[in-house]
Amino acid sequence: MATVTKEKVFGHSKRVRGNYSAAAKAAKVALAPAEAVKALRAYKAPKFDQTVNVVMHLGIDPKANDQAMRGAISFPRGVGKSAKVICFCGADKVAAAKAAGAVEAGAEELVAKIEGGWMDFEVAVASPDMMRVVSKLGKVLGPKGLMPSPKAGTVTPDVATAVKEYSAGKVEYRNDDGGNIHCIIGKMSFADDALTENLSHFIAVIQKARPASVKGIFVKKCAIAAAMSPSVLVIV
Repeated sequence: MATVTKEKVFGHSKRVRGNYSAAAKAAKVALAPAEAVKALRAYKAPKFDQTVNVVMHLGIDPKANDQAMRGAISFPRGVGKSAKVICFCGADKVAAAKAAGAVEAGAEELVAKIEGGWMDFEVAVASPDMMRVVSKLGKVLGPKGLMPSPKAGTVTPDVATAVKEYSAGKVEYRNDDGGNIHCIIGKMSFADDALTENLSHFIAVIQKARPASVKGIFVKKCAIAAAMSPSVLVIV
């Protein structure tokens, strides 16, 4: 974590200067999940309900295919948000997908709608037999990170369950080019025990997903932060 100086926060509000002054004092202290949540709560907050994020810096080679980290997590206490989900499926599954929360469901007609410019969704789920149809949208969905993927759990025979989970806030994660994984774990309005449980669950899921080819230290650093707060280091 970079050293925080007066020059770096000059010109900011008293709340920001105070927060970064406190952060500078605790910059090298890693805390257990429950204590980290309490420390995050101690920062002066803005008037809106901030999203709480976790980031892990992993000892992986981001360029190695066998070390790529990608998946999805259903948090035990939710994350305080829902998502607009669409479902690529056969006619026999359309009703079930919509009942589970899909804003749109279908096959070729749904592909045509997206090709026409409609993009009012955040997650795309597909049954395996529909991927031949969905592949037409590779250049549209791929760059936006919306292409269904078996690794993320968005390509599955049980599309209704997938739609229900993602609509309720199931969160997808993947490593970036620096070997970091970012994920939402809740809101500052959550109780401490809810944030702690979600944080601990995230840590456990990532550790369990450690690629077999990774040698040495897997989790190099872990930290949590609210949308407008300094970070707090977490013991893993």
